[in-house]
Amino acid sequence: MPTDPRGFIGATAAAVMTAAGSTVRAASLPLPEYERLDATALADELRRGRITALEALDAAIARTEARSALNAVAARHFDAARETAKQLSALGRAERERRASAAPLLGVPFALKDLGVALQGTVTTNGCAFFRDAVADHDSTLVQRHRAAGLNVFAKTTTPEFGQTATTESRLFGLTRNPWHAEHSAGGSSGGAAAVVAAGVIPVAHATDGGGSIRIPASACGLFGLKTSRGRVPAGPTMIEASLGLSVHHVLSRSVRDSALLLELTQGPEPGSRIGAPVGPVLAALTRPPGPLRIALLEDNLFGVPVHPDCLDAVRRAARLCESLGHHVQPAPRPLLCAEQVGPMYAGMGVATATGMLLAVTAREKALGRPAREDEFEPINWRALQMARGYSAEQALAARAAFDQAARAFDIFFAEHDMLLSPTMAAPPPRLGALSLDQPYDDYVKAAVTASAFTSMFNISGHPAMSVPLHWNAAGLPIGVQFAAAFGAEARLLALAAQLERAAPWHDRRPTP
Repeated sequence: MPTDPRGFIGATAAAVMTAAGSTVRAASLPLPEYERLDATALADELRRGRITALEALDAAIARTEARSALNAVAARHFDAARETAKQLSALGRAERERRASAAPLLGVPFALKDLGVALQGTVTTNGCAFFRDAVADHDSTLVQRHRAAGLNVFAKTTTPEFGQTATTESRLFGLTRNPWHAEHSAGGSSGGAAAVVAAGVIPVAHATDGGGSIRIPASACGLFGLKTSRGRVPAGPTMIEASLGLSVHHVLSRSVRDSALLLELTQGPEPGSRIGAPVGPVLAALTRPPGPLRIALLEDNLFGVPVHPDCLDAVRRAARLCESLGHHVQPAPRPLLCAEQVGPMYAGMGVATATGMLLAVTAREKALGRPAREDEFEPINWRALQMARGYSAEQALAARAAFDQAARAFDIFFAEHDMLLSPTMAAPPPRLGALSLDQPYDDYVKAAVTASAFTSMFNISGHPAMSVPLHWNAAGLPIGVQFAAAFGAEARLLALAAQLERAAPWHDRRPTP
């Protein structure tokens, strides 16, 4: 197992399998009812005083430690969170209710992803040894909004180095394991966030998505994951549009309403924003039937990657469920995108992600007063960094132009269709190691394309898309399905998700602790 400089890696694989079996159950941990509550319900209990903020935090910390074999936590900010929880727990009823009216998630334990976000006075490593001591001197705009919503940040979750793969494995922190099966990936790059939510550590966690990094872990771990429209949730102040707009922020959650609530509390422009998705209420959409919707069914993908029978089974079952709810499902028209568009837009994705990584590394080199070393990076990322140093301004502008053409094509598509339904991934969650950044490049590319064949096109186009946990295969692994919609149409997606959640509830389907 890779060196773990902070001592955060859990146990050996054998110990993980034991922990994943049945050694630590909720009933033996503080606040047994905690795991049955989503963030919305937990916040209500906190507001009413039935649970204190300190009890909620202690429940989250106890589960973090009890399920440490998953290796999903990169940094523990327990002391600071405990001080906040103590202050909140000491409030009188009137003051607590007054503050909760302005901060609806007051006292709810929360974790940030250890990538692309700043919490003042703490380290964000980006999963990379070169950033292991990079202390933030400010809060990201999104973190400011998390705090304003009342969330109590107590940890950061694991990510692969710079989020550059669809699994959560790194030299710095080791392997993050899927709560449903410890030898399988939890997805990436928000795999740590997915693992802690799926394992009942917290009900909702921050996540980012630059090629599927919310939706892939949601699919792998049986959660709900919404990738927001480009510009709808703030990513600054350092970078208003990360990786030329490919990457966006939101959360992974068990319930649809938690995702909607967090979106309503964090959406909207920040200083420096110029172009973004329309912003409007989304919570109200959960109580209104969305249909009948015109849903196009896509079973293949732009790469021609074979789709596993389990994933086809999942998407066909989802299509039948949608039809039973009164929606109209028809095969997606062909071609979805012109062949001439596909090559440039995916080449542009490589330019954008590598250049974004280079920008962060260059700033860190300046702060440290020394160049980065090859031994501080994983091989595939080091290769990408060297390539990025040779990219031209023309290539960067060509990448964004290709993204804009893809956006135009999907805007035209969604003028005729309300939704595009597809598998989230082309295969079930892979075994750990298959998507590692420390392997031959050609092997990595083949596995990476299989993971993101359906998700990455909406990072390129900027449209919103969600993975919904409607299926588990015979091996007991979750298989998500993806719905995408028009730019800014998160309310429509969430309305459908709420309808599906009522028709085929997944809340009580959980991995064995």
